[in-house]
Amino acid sequence: MFFTSKKMIAIMMVLLMIFTFAACSKTGGTEPQVETKLDKIKKSGKIVLGTAADYPPYEFHKEINGKDEVVGFDIEIAKAIAADLGVELEIVDMKFDGLLAALVADDIDFIIAGMVPKEERKKSVDFSIPYYQAEQRMLIRAEDSDKLKSEEDFKGLKMGAQKSTVQEDIAKEKFADNELISLSKITDLVLELKNKKIDGLVLVAPVAAAYAKQNQDLYMPDILLGKEDGVAVAVNKGNTVLLDEINKSLEKLMKEDAITKFIQEASDLADNN
Repeated sequence: MFFTSKKMIAIMMVLLMIFTFAACSKTGGTEPQVETKLDKIKKSGKIVLGTAADYPPYEFHKEINGKDEVVGFDIEIAKAIAADLGVELEIVDMKFDGLLAALVADDIDFIIAGMVPKEERKKSVDFSIPYYQAEQRMLIRAEDSDKLKSEEDFKGLKMGAQKSTVQEDIAKEKFADNELISLSKITDLVLELKNKKIDGLVLVAPVAAAYAKQNQDLYMPDILLGKEDGVAVAVNKGNTVLLDEINKSLEKLMKEDAITKFIQEASDLADNN
């Protein structure tokens, strides 16, 4: 039996429809679900936090019962998020300027590190709703407290700021004519301040206050350099399901005023550091 090309095409189309119907019947007519980041986290039983633990009271190292631990109010927020997801929290401590690259590479699942969602950062990652907003201040040596009382008093002096932060941007803007030393770790900058390699260190207010309380030779003058836009949690681009769950946790914490409690407890821990 011979078929014309038109008849052959018609037969093939019928057969294709039959096979397609059979396949849909077996699968219930639904396409296979794409595994989300949240699915992977729940399957592994843990969520990996990236942070930079030199930023009290946000995140810092503290010896508790003879063991070095990363603590702070950001860490308590991360613990609450992990608990809401029903998974364990794993903490990875690294330099602040390496956090975004680690997130994009999927080496970590989310960032909580006092990070402000700047437009440049939004190009590579997505951010949660803001969960805290603080003033921008300064840290100086206590011996200079009588002579460094305003922005103008820092003319010609050396300034310090953490690399790749809002504080670095502020230092460049407010003290454009000053020499700026930018380092990755705040602890190194504090050491530079103590050793008189820099004269002022731009920090967010809770951090400046924490270092001043921990060190009698340091002082936070009454100089306001503005207010940050608010810090947020960062996740990789496209992880909308995970981000929605994080936002739910943050909204619950803020509604219960739990973050205020976390900040106070972390500040008390930092004072006794």
